[in-house]
Amino acid sequence: MDQALNYNYKIVKQFAIATVVWGVIGMLVGVIIAAQLAWPALNLDIPWLTYGRLRPLHTNAVIFAFGISGLFATSYYVVQRTCQVRLFSDKLAAFTFWGWQAVILSAVVTLPLGLTRGKEYAELEWPISILIAVVWIAYAIVFFGTLIKRKVPHIYVANWFFGAYIIAVTILHVVNGASIPVSAFKSYSVYAGVQDAMIQWWYGHNAVGFILTAGYLGMVYYFIPKQAGRPVFSYRLSIVHFWALIFTYMWAGPHHLHYTALPDWTQSLGMVFSLVLLAPSWGGMINGMMTLSGAWHKLRTDPLLKFMIVSLSFYGMSTFEGPMMAIKTVNSLSHYTDWTVAHVHAGALGWVGFITMGSIYYILPRLAGQTKMWSTRLIDLHFWVATIGVVLYISAMWIAGVMQGLMWRAVNPDGTLTYTFVESVKATFPYYVVRVTGGALYLTGMLLMAYNTFMTLRGRATTVARIPALTAAH
Repeated sequence: MDQALNYNYKIVKQFAIATVVWGVIGMLVGVIIAAQLAWPALNLDIPWLTYGRLRPLHTNAVIFAFGISGLFATSYYVVQRTCQVRLFSDKLAAFTFWGWQAVILSAVVTLPLGLTRGKEYAELEWPISILIAVVWIAYAIVFFGTLIKRKVPHIYVANWFFGAYIIAVTILHVVNGASIPVSAFKSYSVYAGVQDAMIQWWYGHNAVGFILTAGYLGMVYYFIPKQAGRPVFSYRLSIVHFWALIFTYMWAGPHHLHYTALPDWTQSLGMVFSLVLLAPSWGGMINGMMTLSGAWHKLRTDPLLKFMIVSLSFYGMSTFEGPMMAIKTVNSLSHYTDWTVAHVHAGALGWVGFITMGSIYYILPRLAGQTKMWSTRLIDLHFWVATIGVVLYISAMWIAGVMQGLMWRAVNPDGTLTYTFVESVKATFPYYVVRVTGGALYLTGMLLMAYNTFMTLRGRATTVARIPALTAAH
């Protein structure tokens, strides 16, 4: 059979499996460090297991290993199906898989050893940073090359979001990654002082904006309509959503630097753009929700739709909370507290995690020539266990964060602080225990997904999906 007339499902399957495997590992490290915050002795006095070493490993594993593997899998699947052509280059696609796994394994080795640039979400040292750039360029060539040779006249909106995330991440990584190597495993940023902070949080917030938002909106605009059996509620709104989000997000980064040495006007500008972001974010959320018009009854029996629609609920909640926390007066309470941790995990676990899981559950059986996963009941159990876990996690951190902020700013009539910092740490302890419980439940859900994935794919070759002959003949 002519391979050119078939979709490349092998690479999609590889990344889908990697998503599940790294999801388990990333969440496991998260539970370990959450437990260390409650019971510090759990680091066992081993330098490689301390919170400071494992925390960047957790964020890299969840964002870059679990999250981006999921984006690779879904973008490669969606761009082929919507363009009705095979990927631009099988060899380059294979390179992106093995290259990306090499990046992740390098992080697994170097971060516990303390080899780091010290920049959040950009910790990996310069040799690994260069490898990321090479793999990413290959990814861009495969994705946009596939779009160029498409057999359909229009570019479906999901591909707009995937394309924007690929382009933006290239710019962000190169600019923020500019550094001067001083040894094989040590480098220093070419920027200094407040400029370095500004570049870092322009990068850091747009990693949220373009990886953890734009990329996953690509999933929303393909997999929710497919699973619901309904067209996108408003295609016009999806395009307005795209352009408004892409323009506005780029300028919101300074809200991470309120009450720092950053010029006050820059902080205020970041706050304004953050508030404006509420409109396109909620436009996208409403568009996804309204796609279920006439199909809401499916939520009762379809756990994939539960994952997808609840993910949009968390997206809506997080994109309301983020702009509110960007307001300077609110930020004066929330800054440096666990409220920020709650906000991040509402987005990461509820929004990113759920839409990724729903999309991977959609893809996996199709890669194995089946109509559904091995166990629908396990998917449903996964959904409820993970949902309870997220709610416990973020509720505990919300309460802890507001409590911390109020304790830190409380003063006696004579102007002295009412509480010592240690007292705020002691008061936070029970909420840290609840966080560990919530994280453990979320990890349990990932383990259920891993088992379901294994049983679905066990003993089954990757299915051969033929490109529609009529379209391929054009």
